[in-house]
Order: sequence, then C-alpha cells, then structure tokens
Amino acid sequence: MDKNRFAMTPPMGWNSYDYYDTTVNEEQVKANADYMAAHLKQYGWEYIVVDIQWYAYGAGSMRDKHQYIPFSKLEMDEYGRLLPCPERFPSAVDGAGFKPLADYIHGLGLKFGIHIMRGIPRAAAQNHLPVLGSSQTADEVANPSSICGWNPDMYGLRKDMEGSQAYYDSLLALYAQWGVDYIKCDDICNTSIYRENQYSAAHEIEMLHKAIEKCGRSIVLSLSPGPALIEKAWHYEKYANMWRITDDFWDKWELLLNMFYRCELWQNHVTQGCYPDCDMLPLGWLGKGFGEERQTNFTKEEQVTMMTLWCIFRSPLMLGAEMPKLDEWTLSLLTNERVLALMGSEYHGVQVERDGVHAVWASRKNGEDAVYAALFNFNDEEKEVGVKTEDVYAAVSAEVPDLDQELVMEELWTGEVQQSRGSVISSVVKAHGAKLFCIRRA
Repeated sequence: MDKNRFAMTPPMGWNSYDYYDTTVNEEQVKANADYMAAHLKQYGWEYIVVDIQWYAYGAGSMRDKHQYIPFSKLEMDEYGRLLPCPERFPSAVDGAGFKPLADYIHGLGLKFGIHIMRGIPRAAAQNHLPVLGSSQTADEVANPSSICGWNPDMYGLRKDMEGSQAYYDSLLALYAQWGVDYIKCDDICNTSIYRENQYSAAHEIEMLHKAIEKCGRSIVLSLSPGPALIEKAWHYEKYANMWRITDDFWDKWELLLNMFYRCELWQNHVTQGCYPDCDMLPLGWLGKGFGEERQTNFTKEEQVTMMTLWCIFRSPLMLGAEMPKLDEWTLSLLTNERVLALMGSEYHGVQVERDGVHAVWASRKNGEDAVYAALFNFNDEEKEVGVKTEDVYAAVSAEVPDLDQELVMEELWTGEVQQSRGSVISSVVKAHGAKLFCIRRA
C-alpha cells in the first residue's frame, strides 16, 4: 500500500473538537454529517471526525475542574482496545463499535474518522489485559515513563517490543473492521512534556504506519499536536499523511499572524499525500463543550485571511464549527470553488515576501497561463499592499509579462475585476484582510 495515494489532495472535513470538546454524541455527529452531505460535499468536504474521549464515561461533566477526568471509567474490550461509550453512542452496544455510525456516514457519501491518543490505556496495563496476537500483556508493553502531559488516559508503548506492534496491529484491524477512513493520533507529533526529546514517540508513528499497511484499508494518518519539528520533516513525510505545524489553533489574531511564519517554514514540504497541517478552522459557532458557546472572534477580514492562507499553502481544511448553525456568509466562505481549486494537486503555493506589515503568496497550476497572487495586510487599518510583478511570476516559474502589457486581475472572494499595467501588482486591502487575485494577460 502506498500511503501517499490515500489522500491525493489535502483532506477537507469537520472535526467535533472546537464546538463539543469531549462531549459529542452520536445524534450530534449525524446532524453534522447530514449538513455536510447536503451543503458541502459537492465542494470537496468529505471527512466527519469524532474527536477526543469518545470512549470515556462522564466526559465533560467536571469541566470546571478537569478537561479530562483523571482515572475515569473507559469503555474497552478484553484486549485493552478502547470502544465508543454506549451512553453517547448507543449504536455501539454489543461490541458493534463505530461500525454502525461509520456505515451511516458512508451512506451519505462521506468518510469517517476518529481521534486516538497514542499508546495503550493505563487501565489495560493495570489489569494485565492480554494483547491480541501476542504472548505479552498490556503491562509488559506499556511504558509508564512515557505519558501525555495533559491527558491521563494512556501510557506510551515500548520500543522494539513485538507486543507493542501487535497492539497497534490489533487496533488498526478493529478500525478497519469498523470502516474508519481517517485517524487523528494525538500526543505524537510533538511530545512536548519531554523538552529534551520532543520526538520521543517516533517509533509509535512507525508502528501505526505499519499497522495501517497490514490492515488493508486506506486510512489517512494525521499527527497532533504541534508544532511539528522541521528537522524531522523527512520522518513525517515517510510515515504520515498530515502533521500539525502549530499547537492548538484558536480564533485569535496573534495566532493567525504566527501561521505566516509556520507556513513559510513548511512550504516546501507540501507534496502528494504529505500535508503540513495548519490545524482546524475556528469558524462559525464554537466552544459549547468548553462552557463558552460563542461565534468566532475572528473578524470577517481575518476569516478571509485564514481561508486564503490555508488554501494557497494547501493545508488540510478541518472545520470546527457546529455546521447546522452556519450562516450564509460563512457557508459562502467554505464553498468558493475557485479558491478551493488552489488545493488541487496541480498547484503549489509559495511565499513571495513577508515582513511585519504584509505578506504575499503566489500559486500556479502546472501548464496554466494564469497566476494567483494573495496580498495580506497585517496592519490594524486599511492599507495598499503591493509586490513587484516579476517577483510573483518568478516565484511560480511563470514567464514574466511585458511590463507594458495590460493584466486582468480578478479577485476571487468578491469577483471584483481590475486592470494592472507596469512593474507592480497592488491593491488596497482591509485591516487584517486579504485579497486573492487570478491574474491573466489581457
């Protein structure tokens, strides 16, 4: 199996975390899947991902004290494999797992994904549960000195133990049986609790990759959280499909501004089946599971900036909103076909220039005459953003036009058309905003 063919373009979908935190249930997942099938699927959106602690009883019930309740009851089978909590996912009863829910989502023409923590449940180790396909038990393969700094559910797995690989093999065999298409594995991209070795779980990434190959199902592997380590780019590219280049991304301007640095760092590592991940899109209604339901704090201009950067960089797009509550403006942001086209495998986005007040990115489809230029304004007020025409064309290896030749510039968010002639491409851009132009010779 060639993992680089599992996702030919950056995955696009919905993840339950930003709105529900740990509390999402089956009815809510289905409601969001129904909405995606009706309103977003035709534009390339296809993944429905159930995020963290779908196996935990009482998740979210002590939110004022704990995001993840220490030593709470977890649903698992006799081999230490976590199962959906039947109180929130009633179709999972009698060992059915997520198969009924996956079948429902597949029936809508969509794909199904789940979040997992790396390793093996601490409860499985404590109870000396057997590992399927191995003579070793959970306590033998668990590494008590390898833990997550923010979630108490798991131990990491020991390196070079046949039982460790056997555990991941059994896990992926179960997920393949359920019909899982996408796994977001957490506490693995950057094990930040270990400051001296932030890539301490590299062997577990390799084990997951091997287990996916053995299971016989094309399962996309997404690694969290970041920031990913640029010196390990080769390893992410060899064994995973996506890896987070940031810690959790939320609706704050300073975090969005920082993503320009991160995209600059990772721009040359976006290839087929390998996608540096800018994290979720905090749009629409967010935060209910965190006890602070609200609309995104981003201004409309900041939302356009985020979507423009994510698309021209070719990051995966994972929406965090409660989709049935999307308004028409936000829906239009997510369904602009000409902007989303830049996610295609024929495109490659590059940064042309960046300083403290602006940035410019460019993209081009192989063999196409048109050049795309994104102008970003970092200022707190409206400003003109300009860039040398030859710099934009050179960045995407396009023939630089005669500077006396008229260029037609169509702004893809508004449909506005303007003419340009000369050595500079420029436009007035709103505060914290962006304009994305398709530029053609007149």
